[in-house]
Amino acid sequence: QVQLVESGGGLVQAGGSLRLSCAASGGTLSSYAMGWFRQAAGKEREFVALISWSGYSTYYADSVKGRFTISRDNAKNTVYLQMNCLKPEDTAVYYCGAGTLATLGGNGASYWGKGTLVTVSS
Repeated sequence: QVQLVESGGGLVQAGGSLRLSCAASGGTLSSYAMGWFRQAAGKEREFVALISWSGYSTYYADSVKGRFTISRDNAKNTVYLQMNCLKPEDTAVYYCGAGTLATLGGNGASYWGKGTLVTVSS
């Protein structure tokens, strides 16, 4: 059973940066594509970014393209989300998920973390 733990969230001013991490235990992340998703208060969870198991392919939501970068270090069993030029509308709980590209692309996952809160002040 893979367990995912996100970290790195916090309070940041608009225009600032944060780096989120998602560390896995109980299994190896190299077997899975990985994704970052977010859920703002009162809204449904939405896709943010995806990365293939090899790290060769990445995909982004239009709202974060050019500002966020997803990466992974399979040796460390960790996936990252570098977030730059943050906006107040990026405020949300950010979740990482593990699964196939098809599953993650449908906003699903085989495994989910519990999330980390990102708050961007104006």
